[in-house]
Amino acid sequence: MRLKEWFSWHFPELTKIVNDNNIFSKLVLLVEKRDNITDEMKDEILAIVLDDDKAQQVIDAAKISMGQDMSETDCLQIKRFSERCVELINFRESLSEYLKQRMNAVAPNLAALTGEIVGSKLISHAGGLTNLSKYPASTIQILGAEKALFRALKTKGKTPKYGLIFNSSYIGRASQKNKGRISRYLANKCAIASRVDCFSEAPTSKFGEALKEQMEERLKFLSEGTKPRKNKDAMNDVLTELKKEGLYFGDKVKVAKADGDEAAAEEEAPKDEKKDKKEKKDKKRKHAEVAEDSDAEVKEAEKPKKKAKKSK
Repeated sequence: MRLKEWFSWHFPELTKIVNDNNIFSKLVLLVEKRDNITDEMKDEILAIVLDDDKAQQVIDAAKISMGQDMSETDCLQIKRFSERCVELINFRESLSEYLKQRMNAVAPNLAALTGEIVGSKLISHAGGLTNLSKYPASTIQILGAEKALFRALKTKGKTPKYGLIFNSSYIGRASQKNKGRISRYLANKCAIASRVDCFSEAPTSKFGEALKEQMEERLKFLSEGTKPRKNKDAMNDVLTELKKEGLYFGDKVKVAKADGDEAAAEEEAPKDEKKDKKEKKDKKRKHAEVAEDSDAEVKEAEKPKKKAKKSK
């Protein structure tokens, strides 16, 4: 903004042609002065602007500009300022790329659901992915709004509906009356995604993509009334897809038992687990048989003693 303000005294037409701040600062660094813009510079300007018409507009505007002239000292200061702006822009881009890579490695499902920035803020505020996975959905919903929560509890006012998750696109797309519902639903999905990321041995973003689809379905349900899928069906679809790809994920017995379907759990259990269960059952039976035999032997040994006592 300050660079635009300074350079507009010299070349006011450029701000109307180029709206993007990144492109504007790179152009200022390239041209330095309005008088330096010539027809020969079109290729260099085109490499920054990425639009042939805009590049030609810049060259034409420079020839008929109504801006005032600048001294050498002013020009030098603007050049330094534009250099610093371009450095900060490049640093921000590299930092966002690094954050994207780290989130895809550490928490791919959370990144797929909420995006890299919101997901990283949640992890940072919770003090780590493990801490975030231990939080209930109600806590995740108001992470970042603790001050407002305690103020509301103290004054007996309305508690906040959302904290850091407000920055996600879902809440912005929801209507005013449905913002609280969507934030609660998103917090539930964030809790699932963080737990999958934290405790899974084979990291994959399939669950996060499925949860994202569920969020879209929920938004449609609130706006249009179309019935969304159940969470159980969505998760089972992901598990079958991973199985087809040859990736075994987690303990399917636990997933099925949590939904109350014990018969399905036994069918879906891996062969190794079935063998282990059979071995354990056999061991228990053997132990029971040995215990019964020992009890019978003891009883038989005690019988003659009792007869001897009676005879006496």
